[in-house]
Amino acid sequence: MSQCYSQLTLSDRRRLHQLMERKVPVGEIARQLGRHRSTIYRELKRNTFHDADFPEYSGYYGGIANDISKERRRRLRKLSRHPQLHGSLEMRHMSQLEMRQSSPLGMLVKRQRLEGRLAT
Repeated sequence: MSQCYSQLTLSDRRRLHQLMERKVPVGEIARQLGRHRSTIYRELKRNTFHDADFPEYSGYYGGIANDISKERRRRLRKLSRHPQLHGSLEMRHMSQLEMRQSSPLGMLVKRQRLEGRLAT
C-alpha cells in the first residue's frame, strides 16, 4: 500500500464496481486495489448512487461514483467558498515575501538580479 494519499481513479472505481457485483468481501477488494478497507467503505458510503423514484437502479457504479466525487471536490473547495480566507492567505503570502526580500539574503539576491548576475 502507498504511504502517500491519492484519490481513487476512474479505473479503481470501475474495478470496485466489478468486484462489488461479484460480491467480493470489502477486505479482499481493498487488498486487490492496494487500499485500506476503510477507504473502500468510505468510497461506497459517499459515492453510491441513490434514486428514490427507481430504487432498483440505486447502487455503486464506477462512472457515476467518479462524477459524484468530482462534483464534491469542486463544491467543497475552501478558498472559493470563503473569499475572506483567500484574501487573508494572499496577505500572509505577500508579507512573507516582503520579509524574505528585506532580509540580508533577500537584499543580496535582489542586488544580484539588478546587476544581471542572477537570472529572474
